[in-house]
Amino acid sequence: MFNKVLIANRGEIALRIICACRELGIKTVAVYSEADENSLHVRFADEDVCIGPARSLDSYLNVPAIISAAEITGADAIHPGYGFLSESAYLAEVCEACHIKFIGPYPNVIRLMGDKARARRAMKKAGVPVLPGSDGPVSGEDQAITIAKDLGYPVIIKAVAGGGGRGMRVVRSADELPKAFKTAMREAEAAFGVGDVYLEKYVEQPRHIEIQVLGDHHGNVVHLGERECSIQRRHQKLIEEAPSVALTEKQRRKLGATVVDAAKAVQYANAGTFEFLMDPSGHFYFLEANTRLQVEHPVTEFITGVDIVKEQILVAAGRRLSMKQSDIEVRGHAIECRINAEDPVTFVPSPGVIQAFSVPGGPGVRVDTFAHSDCTVTPYYDSLIAKIITYGRDRTEALARMRRTLEMTVVEGIKTSIPLHLKVLADPDFIGGKFDTSFMERYMPEKKKAGGRLAETA
Repeated sequence: MFNKVLIANRGEIALRIICACRELGIKTVAVYSEADENSLHVRFADEDVCIGPARSLDSYLNVPAIISAAEITGADAIHPGYGFLSESAYLAEVCEACHIKFIGPYPNVIRLMGDKARARRAMKKAGVPVLPGSDGPVSGEDQAITIAKDLGYPVIIKAVAGGGGRGMRVVRSADELPKAFKTAMREAEAAFGVGDVYLEKYVEQPRHIEIQVLGDHHGNVVHLGERECSIQRRHQKLIEEAPSVALTEKQRRKLGATVVDAAKAVQYANAGTFEFLMDPSGHFYFLEANTRLQVEHPVTEFITGVDIVKEQILVAAGRRLSMKQSDIEVRGHAIECRINAEDPVTFVPSPGVIQAFSVPGGPGVRVDTFAHSDCTVTPYYDSLIAKIITYGRDRTEALARMRRTLEMTVVEGIKTSIPLHLKVLADPDFIGGKFDTSFMERYMPEKKKAGGRLAETA
């Protein structure tokens, strides 16, 4: 077992990892930027090291600074959390070279699954259904036009690297393709340093379904069921729940077994998520794999009773998974609302000092947050300040608990997304489980171009 884990992250996920380490009797090291000097993850870690100025590139994305912090504190493992360097094959390789354990998959697996075009090919070879599309990066505009014609419109252009909707464009006609292709390449280059893009057939009105997996270094892999992540804005998830109301038991078993086989095929170890689009006919298509812990992992923990973060740490230390597939039983229903520091109407970020912060507890309520009264929400990082997760014997009870928790939550000094969440929770279509990834368009600010139509790209 590890003696000391350095957490290469901040905010609520850093605190989440600290909690898991404390339960396992492992010391922790917090790294922080100058902007986060007074953050709770710094207070509750056993040791802390400042790794640079507020800008992420100079701190949380600074691999030499993070490795130096691990070496001077004697940390024998690094947990990257999510975001920042969590899917960095380079960090995993540097850790290996420095004899520090990276709590995540093997570097070659991270690199494989991080390249969406290569991941598509690997999944197709493993028998996972993929959307029709280019076999790899598209070399130029002429090739893109040819491929799009063969696929039939609409198509979607995607960056080979990265995610979050950047470097992504939906194209509905041949006339739109040249401009969209150039724009997607520019965005991809700016966001990820790699301008390569590929094409896929675009699925209209899909649901976003993902499967949580855990694997160890002894060849064992299990899945922990699915999560429904269709409530999203510009490809950024807002509300997640598990299980999905859209799946039958037959679909659930088949998809879970398919993902386990695929994970074994690429020798997947540690926690990961395989994401799919489900079309209106109930067909699934591989979207991408996230080789890290997900923001929404608490909903899976609620319905399975599995502590995913502790399993990550134990697996990285060489232990076998603590459960077999037959041990995993899904019970009840869980929902997560991401509470962002932003205007609930315009979605403009709302940094500042939180003057009052109170989230009620009660049966079936979990709150993952770094926020507190007099806490400063800086403008330098993601706007997520808290995750509220509720659990119920069924979806109706989980929704009722989420509504009363949000209604009784107090956050003063900044604007938050809570009013938006309450609108969604009251929407008859959401309550009835009748939604897809376009659901949030009804709550988006009106656009004054294209006849008021909302842009369909990220």
